[in-house]
Amino acid sequence: MLTLRFSAGTLELHHVDDDDEPVLLGCGVKRDARSRTWRVPAVAYFKVVRGLVRAKRPFVDEAKAYGQGLTSRDTDKSPRAYQQQAVDAWKAHQRRGVVVLPTGAGKTFVACMAIADADRQALVVVPTIDLLHQWAKVLEDHFDDDVGMIGGGSYDVCPLTVITYDSAHLHMEHLGAQFGLVVFDEVHHLPSPSYALAAQMALAPFRLGLTATLEREDGAEVTLDALVGPVVHTEGITDLEGDFLAAYDTERVEVELDDALRQEWQEARDVYRGFLRDQGIRMGGKSGWSAFIMRAAGSEDGQRAMRAYRRQKDIAQNAPQKRVVVEELLQRHVDEQVLVFTADNKTAYTLSRELLLPIITHQTKAKERKRILQLFGEGRYQAVVTSRVLNEGVDLPAASVAIVVSGTGTVREHVQRLGRILRKATTKDGVDKRAKLYEIVSADTAEGYTSDRRRQHAAYRSRS
Repeated sequence: MLTLRFSAGTLELHHVDDDDEPVLLGCGVKRDARSRTWRVPAVAYFKVVRGLVRAKRPFVDEAKAYGQGLTSRDTDKSPRAYQQQAVDAWKAHQRRGVVVLPTGAGKTFVACMAIADADRQALVVVPTIDLLHQWAKVLEDHFDDDVGMIGGGSYDVCPLTVITYDSAHLHMEHLGAQFGLVVFDEVHHLPSPSYALAAQMALAPFRLGLTATLEREDGAEVTLDALVGPVVHTEGITDLEGDFLAAYDTERVEVELDDALRQEWQEARDVYRGFLRDQGIRMGGKSGWSAFIMRAAGSEDGQRAMRAYRRQKDIAQNAPQKRVVVEELLQRHVDEQVLVFTADNKTAYTLSRELLLPIITHQTKAKERKRILQLFGEGRYQAVVTSRVLNEGVDLPAASVAIVVSGTGTVREHVQRLGRILRKATTKDGVDKRAKLYEIVSADTAEGYTSDRRRQHAAYRSRS
């Protein structure tokens, strides 16, 4: 009889007869001449089983190694209407799909609801070590089952397990049959080639993707349909503002370059733009940037243009007047918790040193980072400066003010930074906090165009 087996991230089919072949071919299964079996990536398990059942073809399933019978803990927390709608939509799509919810809207609670509903051993895939520990704590609070962790030096497989994307890439060929549900947190990371391979090697018929910002610059989010499922439910920041997220305002603050810096910026800008013009390169999108890098490396003029590009960008991002504005804003919001974001470590360390602010970058040791965030959450630090590492995956309900000193032009990054301050909380006076995001831009530089690009989101339109 036709038999299904899991092997190194693939689904093997043995004892295939002539009547089975049309069904298998329709599911993308192909003959493997080397092993004399039929084979397909493990992600196709759901499609193959469904195809065989519909065709009424008998088979023996030796592939899946996951069990049922998770035990949820009783909690006082009831789902919000949109959370229940998200889970219902996911169930209606055969428990496969992506849910898009803003930061602070309770994506982890939606995942716990989905895990309880699926009632299968579940794997949660996360991008960072911080989230590895956060998710393990959430699962321990919601279920009586053992919770394991893989990543950051840990390797413990349990009925509920949390794993980093990097570790999933390394271990999924061995773990892929042990879970009936895979939850991909921050699922916009998944389309990268190595992470996508991990999803392809997982057998899990049930899949849930979670994100606040689905779109990618390369457009690769379209691959998520095959890896996880379609987008089944979406809520935007403006949909939940006030009732479930903090009300907020945004403000762009322009600063002027002094005469000397303005002249230096213009000279560097002319060199850079002149090279683009001479080479017929049109910037905008990944292709223009790639063409510039390739041609800049091929000549002295190109290398000079690259140095000029970096210099004009550095002048705009690190204008001295920006530090003055940051200091003024910290004084204005002296009784609030403030996050200061930069595009690079150089700017972050400069602000940290000059304004005596604690700093978190990718170089910050885990113990020190934990201590800084703890003191910030307790209100003992008024502000923390960071480059990009706090863009996602950190729960900071006390933060009510964000100051964006510099950043990329991506909508995702800007929405993520806004999301860091939108968790509902009450002030010392017992009223709901109102969040504020400031964006500091060097006037009459390319930063203005960058700012315009990254503000192309409903969360920023019609804001002061």
